[in-house]
Amino acid sequence: MLTDYNLESRLQPAYAALLKKSRRPVIGITSNFEGEDATLRERYYRQIVDAGGTPFIIPPVADEEVILDTLDRIDGLLLTGGADYNPLWAGEQPSPRLGHINAVRDLPELLITRLAFNRQLPMLGICRGIQTLVMALDGSVVQDISELNATLQHSQNADRTETTHCITVCEDSTLYNIYRERLTTDLQLPVNSFHHQAVRSTGPHFKVVATAPDGIIEAIESTEYKAVMGVQWHPEWLGEEGLPVFRWLVEEADLFAQAKSLHDRVLTLDSHCDTPMFFPQGVSFNQREKHVLVDLPKMMEGRQDVVTMVAYLPQPKEGKSFDEMVDTRWTNTQQPVTPSVYADLIFDKIEEMIRQNQERVALARTPQDLLINKAAGRKSVMIGIENGLAIEDNLDLLNHYADRGVVYVTLCHNGDNDICDSARGTQTHGGVSDFGRKVIARMNDLGLMVDLSHAAETSFYDALELSRHPIVCSHSNCRTLCDHPRNLTDDQLRALARKGGVAQITLYNGFLKKDGQATILDAMDHLKHAIDIMGIDHVGLGTDFDGDGGVPGLADSSELINFTRQLLRRRYSEDDIRKIWGGNWLRVMKQVKIDR
Repeated sequence: MLTDYNLESRLQPAYAALLKKSRRPVIGITSNFEGEDATLRERYYRQIVDAGGTPFIIPPVADEEVILDTLDRIDGLLLTGGADYNPLWAGEQPSPRLGHINAVRDLPELLITRLAFNRQLPMLGICRGIQTLVMALDGSVVQDISELNATLQHSQNADRTETTHCITVCEDSTLYNIYRERLTTDLQLPVNSFHHQAVRSTGPHFKVVATAPDGIIEAIESTEYKAVMGVQWHPEWLGEEGLPVFRWLVEEADLFAQAKSLHDRVLTLDSHCDTPMFFPQGVSFNQREKHVLVDLPKMMEGRQDVVTMVAYLPQPKEGKSFDEMVDTRWTNTQQPVTPSVYADLIFDKIEEMIRQNQERVALARTPQDLLINKAAGRKSVMIGIENGLAIEDNLDLLNHYADRGVVYVTLCHNGDNDICDSARGTQTHGGVSDFGRKVIARMNDLGLMVDLSHAAETSFYDALELSRHPIVCSHSNCRTLCDHPRNLTDDQLRALARKGGVAQITLYNGFLKKDGQATILDAMDHLKHAIDIMGIDHVGLGTDFDGDGGVPGLADSSELINFTRQLLRRRYSEDDIRKIWGGNWLRVMKQVKIDR
């Protein structure tokens, strides 16, 4: 018996654990508040331990910096049960059937849930926790279940370890996969039940995946392929029968921890976004803006290192001048603008934006700049030109753009220009024009990457032969999977790879899927197809965010860590992920600049 109280003998397993490489994912658990005490039932943290996680108890503190620091230290979040929400948070007045509210918990849990969601943390909400999810994320809760005409007794007096009714689980759901072995043939799962509130509406981020016989929502999960789930029953009381959902949370948290660790080591680069198109509406890069998909907070949440912002120049239609096509109200310019002047105005604005946030972000011109910025904890912005219209008829403007730090020029956009024919054009030149040949030669001399996204096939093959250096397609998908003239055929992909170039998968819905809503899974399918055809050394990601790019699961910069999670799920190696996330793009940048 005395050995039970020998501290040194008890320390030996801890010392042995130091030598292990494995790390249990840390699961933050929201605590209750009673009287003067933050409390937590043992059942919650025991299930987390038994599922393979490390519990981290979170007191109900509404300090934003404390919450953000907490989220930096955890890999998943468990939202626990408890009292009702104050209905004022939902813009409602209290019903006579409203139960006890817990004002101390409300704001801290709504804040941490929204901020965790922004960071893509895996989350599991239990009872009050499922209601926390919908309250924080645009759904709604009924103050008393009688409002939903419930015909079952959902607030049972039975022992909490007793299952008291069955729920029906949707077959096409994560919950089904979690409990597959425990479901009856008619998809029934026995659960316990002690609640008097329930989810009225899931909101846009969730779908219903389980219901009680009277239609009460018993479980929800993400519509955006995220590891977020809520259950109305209390699996923490069901021991081994309730453990699978906790194992799911811990496994998802482990995957998230791996993704975070990779982002610490790997440079994550998006080769194309159109955020400058929103300059006329006003963009504060240091604020989380609702109307843009790329800003500094979202880049931090998604752990994105590099964004390439382009000066997009619309191709004027016949009878229209360029000045009529662009909005210059955000500038101090009173005179009509030419394409080159407009491009410079955009670059001026980007540089101003960077100066205002120079502790957090810096302009990058070279691969070395990117690595220096990452080591210093700064995000990087690279600049490009979308549509060689910006060159006008003056090759010396290319020298000017190179001096400004432009890394690539997309030779055309949606319409033929003086350089080459477009995928959406009328074959004005039959490929690259004589002027276009000079443009490509000068770009090669200056170390500017030649970008063939938007180009016609004739232009693509011409440029591939003309360029002394590898070319890039900064935001293009696979035509075999989505038959669109903007996408690349398998022959184009092979030719691009033979010349050492890269094709960056983009997130524009119409280039991912011919009909219906594309998702992150479609983007992964295009990536896999490109790898199958080209090899791992010739692919990457060019989101086209703020140029109509973005799909569920990869909707903005805050969600880019989900791309890494999908790569890990598909068992790509760290070296492969490094190449996909920007290593291949940097290889071409180095070749273009070194060989000049």
